[in-house]
Amino acid sequence: MGYEVAGKIAASKALIEADAMNIASALQMPSSGTSTGNPSGFASAMKDAVNRVDGMQHEASRKMEAVDAGQSDDLVGAMLASQEASLSFSMLMQVRNKVVGAVEDLIKLPI
Repeated sequence: MGYEVAGKIAASKALIEADAMNIASALQMPSSGTSTGNPSGFASAMKDAVNRVDGMQHEASRKMEAVDAGQSDDLVGAMLASQEASLSFSMLMQVRNKVVGAVEDLIKLPI
């Protein structure tokens, strides 16, 4: 039974790492996790990802407001920015859910 749990943890870890790499490449984050030059870990990588997704959402909102106000005719660009922000947010939530699931699995492990 212990080997089964260890296998599940290893599989979950591999999925989390794959999702993190996908998000890093989608958000054009450095794969080393050192976006500010300081040594960083998972927490700062997630913070950077959240900040980038937030920036994408603000940019999409700005473009949509410009189209609504008649200041811009770039409806396609505004819609693409909105979809890109939405997909980035969905990917970020998937990573969050994987991390929470992995932590819950770790908590359930007998010591």
